[in-house]
Amino acid sequence: MLSTLAKILLTSTAIAPVGFTYAWVAWFNDEKTFASLAIAASLFLVLVCIWMLRYAKKNLERFNFSVATVEAADRENMGFLLLYLLPLFTASFTALNWTVWVPTLLIFAVITSTGYSYHFNPLLGIMKWHFYKVGTPEGVTYVLITKKELRHASQPLTVAQLTEYIVIDVEE
Repeated sequence: MLSTLAKILLTSTAIAPVGFTYAWVAWFNDEKTFASLAIAASLFLVLVCIWMLRYAKKNLERFNFSVATVEAADRENMGFLLLYLLPLFTASFTALNWTVWVPTLLIFAVITSTGYSYHFNPLLGIMKWHFYKVGTPEGVTYVLITKKELRHASQPLTVAQLTEYIVIDVEE
């Protein structure tokens, strides 16, 4: 249950910047109500992200984590950046095709939150977290979220498990 909730929270908070982008476009097209709602929803998602990180660091079970291989995964963000910036390239807010955008965002959220697909969360990047694909000595690959810059695989880590294949570094 917690694993599913963590996936849903990671996915939903990852789309907070989309709300800010839509708010920007709406504001300059005199859609002040929509802009205000989008900003409020995005700020709420930012707070949820911060809460989730604090909860994980304080409450989830900690364990030592051995890493055999390390690969930086921060570069996975390009698809997300296009999703975030696309509304800025429309002629006007009313030109946005909501019958396409809403289902697209919902499908994106469902697929990311229900599968083992990796997803990038720009809020974590803004908060100085890094993403790594790490392999264990047993041959299992995880996504590690950490504030450390990993230079070698032998670095000791204490982590908590957010989802089946995502762990977060909980060392201070």
